[in-house]
Amino acid sequence: MYRKEIKKIIKKQLKDKYPHWRNINGKKKKSIARKVLDEVVKGYDFDKTIQTPIEELLGIEEQVPTASIMTIEEMARYIKAYQNSRLLKLNKKQHAIFREEEELILIDDLLDDQIINQLLSYRGYTPSMRDFFPCQFLRAELLKAIKYPEISYRKYCSKEYMGMHQKLNRLFIGLPLNRNLQINHVQLSQFRASLTFSQMANLTVYILYHFFKSGLMGDSIIHAIDSTELPIDQSRLLASLDINGQKIRIYEDIDCDCGKRRNKRDKSPYVIGYRLHTLTVINAKTGHSYPLVSILAPANHHDSMLLAPLVKLGKAIGIDIKLITADEAYTDSDGSFFKETGVHLVTPPKANVVSLPENVDSITKTITCNDICNIPMKHMGFEEGYHEYKCGAQPGECIFAYKCPQFRQIPLDGGHFQQIPFDTEHVVKVIEIRKNAERQFNLMKKREGLEITRVRSQHNLLARCTFTTMTTLLLEIAGTRRKNKAVKKNKQLALFAA
Repeated sequence: MYRKEIKKIIKKQLKDKYPHWRNINGKKKKSIARKVLDEVVKGYDFDKTIQTPIEELLGIEEQVPTASIMTIEEMARYIKAYQNSRLLKLNKKQHAIFREEEELILIDDLLDDQIINQLLSYRGYTPSMRDFFPCQFLRAELLKAIKYPEISYRKYCSKEYMGMHQKLNRLFIGLPLNRNLQINHVQLSQFRASLTFSQMANLTVYILYHFFKSGLMGDSIIHAIDSTELPIDQSRLLASLDINGQKIRIYEDIDCDCGKRRNKRDKSPYVIGYRLHTLTVINAKTGHSYPLVSILAPANHHDSMLLAPLVKLGKAIGIDIKLITADEAYTDSDGSFFKETGVHLVTPPKANVVSLPENVDSITKTITCNDICNIPMKHMGFEEGYHEYKCGAQPGECIFAYKCPQFRQIPLDGGHFQQIPFDTEHVVKVIEIRKNAERQFNLMKKREGLEITRVRSQHNLLARCTFTTMTTLLLEIAGTRRKNKAVKKNKQLALFAA
């Protein structure tokens, strides 16, 4: 943990002393980073007890729940109260111009500009203070993710996509059709930088309100957690130092770090950038998965460390989480996660946990009390890091009952004896459906263009991840692309049959 605290101190010093870090030339950046790294390590007390909050060590101190974040239920009441107070519905778009753009019509109907402006306003804000409303910047971000995910912001904000001839784009964003007024890429960058985490969370809650209302989840749902790497292009190493076999690295993007990548044949085993940890909901009947809320952390942190913060954030916005399935990287080997959050975690048995406790059948996983007993024991529950089992013998059935404790405790592990034993009914099915959670990452990265980051800080990248999550949910609610895909598939099957 001392390595994480040293990196946290270095980041704070660089940000405090050099607020215009981006404007410094590369050679001077290397000199500054080396100097600060050496000074911090030289003055650091390696024998002290680390008391820094885990959120600061993980670099997610700005992504913790606060009182200003609304729950889904509060958002529903807020929207209802707002709609009841309106006498006239203003700012309705001229849908005739959209023509065959059914997707944009459906998404446009879900977005209420007045509510979005209120969610993104601040104390003292008045409409006369700016040329553009916050809702217009948000709509511009959503439109880019919907229609132009592969191009840069600079190109997207040109006349080619926002000029007077692009009436459809201008209408969706809310730009005037009779004046040559358009948003530039600097303004969009400033908009992302100005958003607080609470505002990003409330925007997500606003879309989640519509998502829960759409009925896409059904009544059989499973929550899952997974992560994906987001490499950055500003990955030049400025300084590094090896301490007891562990390296402390400072990159041009101060917040990012180097971590191990999932096994991919065509890519390096290491990634420089961030990891996006996402809480997902899976419809158990259809197998479709949908992103709910995410945390963005440097790539060097182990996935299991982000498990509790992400669940706490999900609960803070009103998501009812009782059980989560995840891959082997997310662990609760000591039961601390359940004790902290009250949520059960189900993961595949770890490959390195190969041995079973004594008197546990390797095939059936039947548990007996001792070597001479052949009567299976019953699972009674889990408490304080141990599974408790009681003898399943009927009265008079066991001849050793007088000298047998008839009770046994098996410690928690990352293999068969997780918090919920692996042979428990439905656990295997939950593990099998976990893979469906990867689908939403494919949509966010390939369809909405998140794979190409094109941003220069953790905060701005988190804002872009928020817009991408919103876009994914809006497209799923609209359902137009899913229908088109089904129609195309049916046509292909018809041609094949012919």
